[in-house]
Amino acid sequence: MPPPPPRKQPARRPLIEGHNRAEIVFVTICTVDRKPLLARDWVHHLLLEAWTDPANHWAVGRYVLLPDHLHLFCAPARPDALDLRRWVVYWKSLVSNRWRDTAEHPIWLPDLWDRQLRTGESYDSKWNYVKQNPVRHGLTPDAEAWPYQGELYRLDWHD
Repeated sequence: MPPPPPRKQPARRPLIEGHNRAEIVFVTICTVDRKPLLARDWVHHLLLEAWTDPANHWAVGRYVLLPDHLHLFCAPARPDALDLRRWVVYWKSLVSNRWRDTAEHPIWLPDLWDRQLRTGESYDSKWNYVKQNPVRHGLTPDAEAWPYQGELYRLDWHD
């Protein structure tokens, strides 16, 4: 039997809640046609504004912006949090509406890639890989010096 064709869309699974365990999700979002729009100071500022208020249903932990995509770790920030997909659609819309140059629209691919992390070790190892992305892409010789990264909220893992 031949293997199934590769998926064009990520599998959607509901967030698995664990007793006294963090619900941390790793998310990747790309720009349309991989246009290099994101690694700019004013875009960084727009994203930070959107993630903190009003799109505060999810807490953004560590994140890295690259020219054509971004990675972030997030967790539900309140009991009535929107589901992940609706939250991402919401903040992408906020950012798009405040975008300086409408000639750069559309900005975002309509979908996202997400993966719920299972252990604290997975969170740390995934972050160590992600923070090296600007180095692997030849954008900086030192990951720590990349200006388009940070941590809005500390997402602690409790096994």
